[in-house]
Amino acid sequence: MPLAVSALHRYPVKSMHAEDLDVSVVEPWGLAGDRRWMVVEATEGRGGRQPGDFVSARTDPALLLVRARLLAEGYGALELATGTGAASSSITVPVPDPATQLPVEVWGSHLTAAPQPAADAWLSDLLGRPLRLVHLDDPTRRPADPRYSHPDDRVSFADGYPLLLTTTASLAALDDALLEHTQGAAEPLGMARFRPNLVLAGDEPAWAEDDWRRIRVGDVTFRAVKGCARCVMTTFDPTTGERGHEPTRTLARLRRYDGGVWFGINLVPDVPAPVPGAPAPEIRVGDDVEVLERAPAGDGPLRTPA
Repeated sequence: MPLAVSALHRYPVKSMHAEDLDVSVVEPWGLAGDRRWMVVEATEGRGGRQPGDFVSARTDPALLLVRARLLAEGYGALELATGTGAASSSITVPVPDPATQLPVEVWGSHLTAAPQPAADAWLSDLLGRPLRLVHLDDPTRRPADPRYSHPDDRVSFADGYPLLLTTTASLAALDDALLEHTQGAAEPLGMARFRPNLVLAGDEPAWAEDDWRRIRVGDVTFRAVKGCARCVMTTFDPTTGERGHEPTRTLARLRRYDGGVWFGINLVPDVPAPVPGAPAPEIRVGDDVEVLERAPAGDGPLRTPA
């Protein structure tokens, strides 16, 4: 089967539940609406945390269970919901006025974002401490990691790069290794815990994405700039928030390089900045994917700056 897009996901709020898509506009900083919202500390807190520091499911896995949905493509009001039935709770908040800005920090990047106080009490009650919700009204404020990107590359509130790509072949290889090691006792891991934007399926073998350097998805070209070293966040079950040992334990046997464990690749779109009224580049589930440039196989994930 030719290589194609099998799933598309965006994460309207950093660390919250994915929103599944059939089609998405692609912007220089990622899929439209992906991680343009973020939860931040409202006061000084544990471990020297400062007001404006980002809050992650790495330390607050309850965020994984919050369903976030944009009510208009990319830029509309945000709906947050958690729980089911009588235990459910939800709130809808509009995009805040960008005239008011708040200093925020995410992985060492210091920038400003627009606060939306309408959700602060709801989030603070959910996680049990004072929190704020902010919106990145201008994603050109945050450069991508200069070691692995071009000077004009930008990223939203994603960890480091505009998009993350994974493949079903690599997940199948990981699941096979897990089942073999546990003699069939383990459950398949599922792709959701790796939080990709693009999932590809097709004839390419497991881990082939390590060697890709440029790909075309539909009519959109992307640069593969770095492999993705995985952190503790993948060990949380995205449906329950409970932590386990996998996939880190199995990845450490299969995919340990330079002290890290790796799954997926980071992409930067080669698209122009949006122009009001102009056609926007799109990708969709089912789009054909072509590998335009690849490195020699055998060196593992891309982890050395070009």
